[in-house]
Amino acid sequence: MTQIPITRAPISRAPISRALISVYDKTGLEDLASGLHAAGVEIVSTGSTAARIAAAGVPVTPVEELTGFPECLDGRVKTLHPKVHAGLLADTANPAHEAQLAELGIEPFQLVVVNLYPFEATVASGATAEQCVEQIDIGGPSMVRAAAKNHGSVAVVIEPSRYADVLAALAEGGFTRDQRRHLAAAAFAHTAAYDLAVASWFASGYAPDEVARDSGWPAVAGALWRRADVLRYGENPHQRAALYEDLSAERSGVARPAAAAGIAAAELLHGKAMSYNNYVDADAARRAAYDFAEPCVAIIKHSNPCGIATGADLAEAHAKANACDPASAFGGVIAANGPVTADLARQIAEVFTEVVIAPDFDAEALDILSAAKNVRLLRLSGGTTPRNPPLQGGFHPPRTPRGGELSPPTPQGGTRPPGPSGVLGGMELRQVSGGILLQSVDQVREPGDDPANWQLKAGPVATPEQLADLAFAWKACRSVKSNAILLASGGASVGVGMGQVNRVDSSRLAVMRAGDRAAGSVAASDAYFPFADGFEILAQAGVAAVVEPGGSIRDHLTIAAAEAAGIPLYFTGVRHFYH
Repeated sequence: MTQIPITRAPISRAPISRALISVYDKTGLEDLASGLHAAGVEIVSTGSTAARIAAAGVPVTPVEELTGFPECLDGRVKTLHPKVHAGLLADTANPAHEAQLAELGIEPFQLVVVNLYPFEATVASGATAEQCVEQIDIGGPSMVRAAAKNHGSVAVVIEPSRYADVLAALAEGGFTRDQRRHLAAAAFAHTAAYDLAVASWFASGYAPDEVARDSGWPAVAGALWRRADVLRYGENPHQRAALYEDLSAERSGVARPAAAAGIAAAELLHGKAMSYNNYVDADAARRAAYDFAEPCVAIIKHSNPCGIATGADLAEAHAKANACDPASAFGGVIAANGPVTADLARQIAEVFTEVVIAPDFDAEALDILSAAKNVRLLRLSGGTTPRNPPLQGGFHPPRTPRGGELSPPTPQGGTRPPGPSGVLGGMELRQVSGGILLQSVDQVREPGDDPANWQLKAGPVATPEQLADLAFAWKACRSVKSNAILLASGGASVGVGMGQVNRVDSSRLAVMRAGDRAAGSVAASDAYFPFADGFEILAQAGVAAVVEPGGSIRDHLTIAAAEAAGIPLYFTGVRHFYH
């Protein structure tokens, strides 16, 4: 019969009486050690860390005195000893662990302060392979992981920026359990990133396999991102989404120009928070305009340029870009590769614009554009289009596809929070310059996707055959790139208009491709008709019924057009953009 260990209740606050400190980055070390000593904490430390603490006049026990074993092999072996790791891993809420510690004469630690050898910075510096290998930390990650696993009893701190938190916790009787749990999460993320960097460096440059040598593609690759913002929603309102920033430069310690940080690091000067689609279109606009050395302006809708031009100055470039397709420019995203002047701002202000991105804005230009509360103004330094962020270890891939499902989707359009399997369960990843966008997978499983929940807004009730085709068209339209219009008849598509910068062109394209089959077919639109003109094109082609999300401030115009044509018009209340 298996015996269940007797365990006391989890420790809430864990008073700190003993600390282990071993750091490469010695920023703030003396103040930390002095504060610990003043609070009566015993300090055990290693090598140069112990020497620095002692030099500050703070009592410290060298780790070799604790272990009874000298530091050896040029410092490669210092802390890999039971008297260290038993003190880190003992669950002090478990009486059996406490009894074993007493029997072995080992005292537990309540605080571990460790940061690691700078492997990534060494690689980035151009050091030799031998120097890089020497900077692969072994004892440090072992201590960090041990303390993080045992966060029920031990607090682990990996960043000098958290030393003030240590001193504050001392005054309050130790870290709380929640605080220790969050410190452990940061520690595991830190060691995971470190291992990722080492593994990627080995696979990409130091020990590539035959395929990597021939093709340049390593056997393993990875990158690290940090959450920068939780977005209001994803590509569609029923999808959850967040923006993550690339951390490769920060971890390597190599500074890079702001432009290389990409759209993920752009500064919002005015307007509402950026949405998922704003980021996608702003990145496309930045990429288009910033590729040019001469003054250039790009206007983007649905990830595609509806106008791009160069000129003697940016005002001229904008005028030429806008002239390409003035109708589609409405509600677009604009990027200029130089500072926005008052002349350019006045031109932009004449047309409703979602986002303007530029290296800077003149004071007068900022005043002019800020008069519109709904426009978002982003500042991002100019320069050539940044490359994709390098993978850990220095490998730099070619440009990758823009999106892709990472794992089987979760139920209900991905609205369920991710479970223990990981944050990427049921998520889609889309790269933007300087980071990634994560969102829950879009599926045709929202309440509005059920025809029983549709609202008839105009015209007679659709026949059962029409309703069946409408249901098919609605589901099929979700897979068409936006702007999307799909005509269907007999359970099959007969004409598809996809990927256009305005819904009128998508309607024309669907009708053109359907030809004579347009008459009597039904139509689905992945998003609302902003004006009645797109709907009218379908009606003139003989489309017999239409389904769309609704939600435009001009829905009444489309409803009136449907009433005039005698065509059933259904609203679903759910959108399915797909870019």
